[in-house]
Amino acid sequence: MAQRSIEDFKAVLQGGGVRPTMFEVELTFPDSVVSDPTLTTTEGTFLIKASQLPPSNVGQIQVPFRGRKLKVSGDRTFEDWPVTVINDVSFNLRKAFEEWSERIQNHNYALGSTTLNDYFASAIVRQLDRDGVQLRSYRFEGIWPSAIDSIELNFDSTDQVEEYGVTFAVQYWSAIDNGDPFTSSVARNASANLNAVST
Repeated sequence: MAQRSIEDFKAVLQGGGVRPTMFEVELTFPDSVVSDPTLTTTEGTFLIKASQLPPSNVGQIQVPFRGRKLKVSGDRTFEDWPVTVINDVSFNLRKAFEEWSERIQNHNYALGSTTLNDYFASAIVRQLDRDGVQLRSYRFEGIWPSAIDSIELNFDSTDQVEEYGVTFAVQYWSAIDNGDPFTSSVARNASANLNAVST
């Protein structure tokens, strides 16, 4: 087996590797939830401090044959997408998430939106290089907040800024190397199909 040196490794590790801190989340809120969607989206770009690039999951069907099992592909599933948000004194993002959740289903009675487009939204996660240039982006479609975490209050919690998690249900996601996923013809067609079903 050939010897491998640190120089060989350096030649393969392009750009010194990708940093998990170099990312940006662009979260779009439903128009009915916030009065200024552009402002809220901009705030989220700065205050969403943690996120995930999505996993890719295809189910498995095992077909038995004479004591063996043939593994063939099943259905694709899309996991929930979590983010962590820094809370500031305006509470703008927290209020937006709570209003969004309230429109999906009211707190004091079991009624809520009957039109999917009223609460479905989209988000883009951009992986950046060390110069802030986009390497790859993922667009999540048909998302809505299924859980908004509590904010812990404690006299002992010094030298901290409040933060909380939000978990989104996801219909599907698409990826692209350059530009935004929405510019992809596949993503555009899928988005149009989803909107047609939702209305």
